[in-house]
Amino acid sequence: MSSSIITHLLIASCTICVLLPHSVWGRMAFEKLTDYDFAGTTYYSVKNLSLYECQGWCREEADCQAAAFSFVVNPLSPTQETQCQLQNDSSAHNPSAAPQRSANMYYMVKLQLRSENVCHRPWSFERVPNKVIRGSDNALIYTSTKEACLSACLNEKRFVCRSVEYDYNSMKCVLSDSDRRSGGQFVQLVEAQGTDYFENLCLKPQQACKATRNFANARVGVSEEKVAQFVGLHYYTDKELQVTSESACRLACEIESEFLCRSFLYLGQPQGSQYNCRLYHLDHKTLPDGPSTYLNHERPLIDHGEPIGQYFENVCDKSTSSGTGLNTSAMDKLDTLPISFDATEDPTLNITRNDVNCDKTGTCYDVSVHCKDTRIAVQVRTNKPFNGRIYALGRSETCNIDVINSDSFRLDLTMAGQDCNTQSVTGVYSNTVVLQHHSVVMTKADKIYKVKCTYDMSSKNITFGMMPIRDPEMIHINSSPEAPPPRIRILDTRQREVETVRIGDRLNFRIEIPEDTPYGIFARSCVAMAKDARTSFKIIDDDGCPTDPTIFPGFTADNNALQSTYEAFRFTESYGVIFQCNVKYCLGPCEPAVCEWNMESFESLGRRRRRRSVEGNETKEADEDMNISQEILVLDFGDEKREFFKADPSTDFAKDKTVTIIEPCPTKTSVLALAVTCALMILLYISTLFIYYMKKWLQPHKIAA
Repeated sequence: MSSSIITHLLIASCTICVLLPHSVWGRMAFEKLTDYDFAGTTYYSVKNLSLYECQGWCREEADCQAAAFSFVVNPLSPTQETQCQLQNDSSAHNPSAAPQRSANMYYMVKLQLRSENVCHRPWSFERVPNKVIRGSDNALIYTSTKEACLSACLNEKRFVCRSVEYDYNSMKCVLSDSDRRSGGQFVQLVEAQGTDYFENLCLKPQQACKATRNFANARVGVSEEKVAQFVGLHYYTDKELQVTSESACRLACEIESEFLCRSFLYLGQPQGSQYNCRLYHLDHKTLPDGPSTYLNHERPLIDHGEPIGQYFENVCDKSTSSGTGLNTSAMDKLDTLPISFDATEDPTLNITRNDVNCDKTGTCYDVSVHCKDTRIAVQVRTNKPFNGRIYALGRSETCNIDVINSDSFRLDLTMAGQDCNTQSVTGVYSNTVVLQHHSVVMTKADKIYKVKCTYDMSSKNITFGMMPIRDPEMIHINSSPEAPPPRIRILDTRQREVETVRIGDRLNFRIEIPEDTPYGIFARSCVAMAKDARTSFKIIDDDGCPTDPTIFPGFTADNNALQSTYEAFRFTESYGVIFQCNVKYCLGPCEPAVCEWNMESFESLGRRRRRRSVEGNETKEADEDMNISQEILVLDFGDEKREFFKADPSTDFAKDKTVTIIEPCPTKTSVLALAVTCALMILLYISTLFIYYMKKWLQPHKIAA
């Protein structure tokens, strides 16, 4: 083979070696977080770069894992001063790492996505940590990594994937054609620890909304002038243009392809060569604090007299509900024109026109409250189709549902954070919900409900009731989920419940409650007792830690259950072993106890998470306990053949119970050992006989005299 051919082969081999990682790892992309960042190692920092120069620099640097771009407003100018930090190590890839709030910050994380649809934009996804959208799932898959989940969204062909939710613990990946801006029912961003929400920013401009995409003044409960002034100072400008009119600025945002334009600021007629149109990828939905961001804004110290301008945001019209038969233009009129529906009233609703739950239009409301572990679900049924809004009082923009011609709908009130402003005092969570007919104004025909969830850790029943108060009509709805009784189950390695076992059998000790409950459980003061109660052994102490993990390890969580895998043991004088545990409840998952054994620390789910009230810093705990017990029969090897286990009528385990004893199969080694033992015994016996007779034969015979 000639040297030239060998050279070409080597070059081809090296080419394959270079291209292989690209095909395996996918294409480079970025995710962006707004006003959040993660801890990382900064290896280069530079000031007064543009956002896209900073991101492009990280894209080109092989060592760069993330870029933190921050900008601050100089109160004396007012101008924006920027800083770009490149990180070669970032905790953003660690699912357990907590993001940090940081004002005026864009944090961009480098990803590798296996998709041909990765767009040529600065970032492909907007990431919102610990948030999800309830009730808008189109597809559910399971992926081993977050990157695989995001790639599935880009590769989706059945529908337009606008958002993604990824649960790092269960590896559940949810794809949806809705996002934070989708109009209609059940589109609400709520708290969800361990799950991140992502919005697809590779969409084409015409795909940004399910229905028609428009631009309007931001409806955030703050004056348009104050919002526009905040945007001009605190939004980073993605692109500046000079246009002749507001409509031209609007059109520029609509057709922008280098990034997904969400809003624009029009500064009036052009003066000289100055730019008068600013395009942004942000809107108030992108900001972590939502409309509250504008309320805390203060004017700059020096006003240069520059025009404030008019600010417009992307607005997605409400898509047509299935079965209504109305087009988009007809649905737009629902917000402004009174419409009467000739619909048959639901006869199953046990309410009358004179009920406090009915308004002057003849619409009657059946409102129920379902108390969950992280939210309060307010379910509403009406006797005829309802059009309007349902929202938390004082949080009409961040905690709301738009209802279109529906007689059944639900609002989820988050119990943590400020999205819904749910109040909490000593385990009682309350909020105020408004049922409003008009999209903007509240009238006397609207209904106000005071909802309350009481979480009782002592497993007591709480009554449910309603009562009206003064105008405007407010109805109190109280609900308290009953704490379910726990039970102990002991399972073998095949996950079968057992009652009779042998010493050393590997068993799974479980304390269970139903899964459809907002409560979690924790166990402590667990005792193993002989059946005659003369001897006892504490396996879990009062703090929830195992006294001897080699005999009985600490508890771990399995959904709503606690479990511990141990080897069966019994007491010397008794075959029956009784387990007794002290069980308490907590709202949601319980915090494990930190235990020590042989100079090592570990966790055991035996201590309740302490919850603090909103009003003060007092720690609240339930004082009442619940004790549960379970009995099991532990046999020695061979005990199952002893007659007293079959004939003794006083033994509880011989009554009305079927006990299955599985004989262990002999192994090849045991059979061989038995054969060798038998051979040695036979050889010893023959040797003994031989020596005996030889000695007798050699002994001289005595001759009688």
